[in-house]
Parts: sequence; C-alpha cells; structure tokens
Amino acid sequence: MKFLLIMNVNPAILDALTEEERTAIGAGHGEFIRTIQASGELILTQALAEPAASAVVRAKDGQQVVTDGPFLEAKEFMGGFYLVECENRERALELAKLIPDTRIEGLGVEVRTVMFSGGMELEM
Repeated sequence: MKFLLIMNVNPAILDALTEEERTAIGAGHGEFIRTIQASGELILTQALAEPAASAVVRAKDGQQVVTDGPFLEAKEFMGGFYLVECENRERALELAKLIPDTRIEGLGVEVRTVMFSGGMELEM
C-alpha cells in the first residue's frame, strides 16, 4: 500500500528552535531517508516552498483567475512529504514516528493512504 507522510510546518515553532535543534532535524531527515531507502519503502520525497510563494487558480464569475498566496490562510502548512510503499497502515505510522518533526511539540506528520496513482488504477 502507498501512503503519503505529510509534514505539517508551523513557522512560529521552527523560528523558536535553536540552530542546534534545526540542525538535528535536518540530520534526522537524512537518517530517515537512508532508512527507508535501505528498506525499499521510499518512493519519493519532496520539500515545498513556503505558501507565500504559491499561486491559486480558481473560478470566479465564470472565469479562471490566478491569485497569489496560499489557498487558505493558516498558521500551519504542508512543508513537504514522503511517499512510501509499505505493507499496511501500522507500518506507515511506525515510519511517521521516525520522522524527527514528530518529536517537537507543535509539529506533526499526517499519514494518508494514497487511493490511486499512475494510470488511475484504484487501490483498496
């Protein structure tokens, strides 16, 4: 089964960390990546730019319009993700617990099942 491990970021929490703590998070992600590469569970990982750098395309008055900024204003945002393939939800939760963000109060990792991918084949 495929799971998306979504890293939720709260800039205020990150700003309050020491440089040493931020360095430890980066090192922890490196170790996590090596672990899931070695186990064959990593499919893809990506880090995302801050929402201020985004744009949203949506319909307004029957026309498509583009606006700067995030879709929703929020203090937290999706900072990146790991796409993994593992045997079940329990293993995906075990993997999420290895991500260093989950050890910092105010940060978290959402575990979400991937319903389909590629050629739109439905996985259940």
